[in-house]
Amino acid sequence: MKSEEPLICGIGPATAVSGRSYIDRVVAEPGKLRAAYVYSAAMRRTIKVQLAGAESSSRRPTLYLLGGLGEQDPANSIWNIKTPVGAFFADKDVNVVLPIAGNGSMYTDWQRDDPKLGRYRWETFLTKELPPLIEKRFAGNGRRGIAGLSMGAGAAMVLAARNPRFYHVVASYSGCFTTEGAGQAYPRGIVRAFGGNPDNMWGPPADPGWAAHDVIERAANLRGTVLYVSTGTGRPGPYDAPGYPGNDNPLDRQVVGGGIEFGTYLCTRQLKSRLAALRIPATIRVIDPGTHSWPSWIDQQRESWPVIKRGLGVAD
Repeated sequence: MKSEEPLICGIGPATAVSGRSYIDRVVAEPGKLRAAYVYSAAMRRTIKVQLAGAESSSRRPTLYLLGGLGEQDPANSIWNIKTPVGAFFADKDVNVVLPIAGNGSMYTDWQRDDPKLGRYRWETFLTKELPPLIEKRFAGNGRRGIAGLSMGAGAAMVLAARNPRFYHVVASYSGCFTTEGAGQAYPRGIVRAFGGNPDNMWGPPADPGWAAHDVIERAANLRGTVLYVSTGTGRPGPYDAPGYPGNDNPLDRQVVGGGIEFGTYLCTRQLKSRLAALRIPATIRVIDPGTHSWPSWIDQQRESWPVIKRGLGVAD
């Protein structure tokens, strides 16, 4: 597949115009993927977005997949590195979009540019700039879903709760959903791990910007959205044993991965209680044993698909 002419708002060939987002080019990539290079006016730079799913001229829904802490390779979504995402979606009638985010971005709009991490306007990019471009260029039908793991799991829920009815289905694997107490310490720790200042994201600890991104507080906005939420208990299992393929640090997976997952288990219980109080239906899976690890998330990608396809209206 050859590179294509620049597109502005997915309408047709054009040159870059200041203040507008556009698809610069689309290229074929290995692993049954394509890549779209999208200029974000909000972030003032070009973002690489990988795409999976069966190629077709018929109109179909769009599923966004968010990754975790940081992308290991700036040219590849962590989903593509750690999972057979291209092969999994190759026969499915859905456009799968894998944005390659900046380190510790939380997929959110930051209040201020960060001296270390730069300009982050990910909510604007994912809900305002990218969808119309993708849907025009790749025959979207207006139905959207979003799924994420770890940092991306909480972010997927935040984006859905802050943009009611924008997504028809949300799937969250091992996420946390509050910005109070430990729920604030977690994202602040992520930002600091990459050298950023978390006050530049949603403000200092008492800033209302934190409450504005609390899913528990905004859970009523999830009404009418198909929900899938999964977590492990943190208890180590077969995937965490020495000698399991790819498990080169069993102690880290069992202790650190187990501890993190126990935290997401507590967060999921809190979200479950809140949704039940609001009488909002959700599919909630607790995996025991289960730690914060890729083998579990690969399982959940497969297990959540029936719920996701129902929310997207996909027939296969």
